[in-house]
Amino acid sequence: MARSRSAASIVAALVVALAVGAAIGDGGTQMAGWSAAGWCALAAIGVNAAVFVPSAIARTERFYDLAGAATYLTVTALAVLSVDDLGPRAAVAATMVAIWAIRLGSFLFRRVRAAGVDTRFDRIKTDPVRFGVAWSLQALWVTFTSAAAVALITGAPDASFDLVALIGAAVWLAGFALEVVADEQKRAFDAAGRPGGFIRHGLWAWSRHPNYAGEILLWIGMAVVALTTLEGWRWVALISPAFVWALLTRISGVPMLERSAERRFGHDPSYRDYVARTPVLIPRSPR
Repeated sequence: MARSRSAASIVAALVVALAVGAAIGDGGTQMAGWSAAGWCALAAIGVNAAVFVPSAIARTERFYDLAGAATYLTVTALAVLSVDDLGPRAAVAATMVAIWAIRLGSFLFRRVRAAGVDTRFDRIKTDPVRFGVAWSLQALWVTFTSAAAVALITGAPDASFDLVALIGAAVWLAGFALEVVADEQKRAFDAAGRPGGFIRHGLWAWSRHPNYAGEILLWIGMAVVALTTLEGWRWVALISPAFVWALLTRISGVPMLERSAERRFGHDPSYRDYVARTPVLIPRSPR
C-alpha cells in the first residue's frame, strides 16, 4: 500500500508540474507546437529523472542538491533560448535565478559532502519508489518556484526594466543577502566545532531561521519583477512565492527544524530563553 501511494504521489507531482508549466506558458513563446514554459516543466522532470536513475542504483543522495541546481539552470536556459530577443527585465530575472541556483546548490553539496550523508534520505534511499518521490517533488519544486521567472522570460521577453522591476530586484537582493549571510554564519559556527549546539549570534539573534526568511523574500522579489507582465493564465506564476512560504513554514523547513531543536535543546534554559526572545522567522531586534 505504501509503495502504491508513493507511485501515485510521483504521478501526481509530474502531472501538476506539467499543468503549471502549460498555464504559465499562456500566450507565451512556442517550441515545436507547445508552450516554451511547458517544455521547461518537462525539462525539470527530465533532469531529475536522469540523475535519479544512477542515484537509485547506487542508493545515494549525494547528487540530489546538485541536480536541483542543475534543474534551475536548465529550465532558465531553455526559457532564454526559446525567445528571439531578450529584454533587460527578462535578462535580469534569468541572471537572478542562475546566481541563486549556483550559490545554493554548491553550498548544499559542500555541506552534504562534509557531513558524509543527508539524513533526510536515510529511510527512503533503499526503496526506489519512495526515493523517486523525492526526485519528482524536486521537479515540482523547481517548476513552482521558477514559475514567475519563466512566465516573464517566455511571456514578455522584451519587457522594459521599469520601477516595479527595480523594486522587485531590490527585494530579491535583500533576500539573497540575508540568506547568504545567514548560511555562512551557520557554516562558520559548525566549522568551529560546535555542531551540537545552537547558534544565537549574528542574524540568528534576530531570527531563528533567517536563511528561510531570506529565501522567501527573494522569491517575493522575483514575483514582483514579473508582476506587471502577467496576464491570463500566467497569473498562476504567483504560486512561486506562495509555494516557497508554505513549504518552508508549514510543510518542511521551519516545522521540521523546530521539532528537532525542541528534542535536542528543549531542556536547556538558555535555549528556552533564546526561543522566548527571538522570532521564528521575520527578523527583528532581539528583546
